[in-house]
Amino acid sequence: MPGPLLHVGATVLCTHGGTATPTVPNPRVLVSGQPTVTLSGPYVIAGCPFTTGTNPLPCVTGQWIVAATRLFSNGQPLVLMDSQSVCTPNGTPMVPVQAQTRAIGS
Repeated sequence: MPGPLLHVGATVLCTHGGTATPTVPNPRVLVSGQPTVTLSGPYVIAGCPFTTGTNPLPCVTGQWIVAATRLFSNGQPLVLMDSQSVCTPNGTPMVPVQAQTRAIGS
């Protein structure tokens, strides 16, 4: 299904509300004047409040595992609003909340 491309300025959170930030922007493709994000680029997560009982298990990093199937840059699929991800160490997903809506990919 087509969806908006994620970019460096997009709002992405871990499932628990921590802020996810891309570490490897893709400057070859810009949307809304900002670099896009590819499947291979990890995210760092700050401020995840997740704990299980007395054991803290906050999200630390996130990685996209499913991205665009028909839109690539530098040989890597671009990340879309509906792309799938996983956070470590607890396995929950990242959630794109807000992104530009002009450039759509599938």
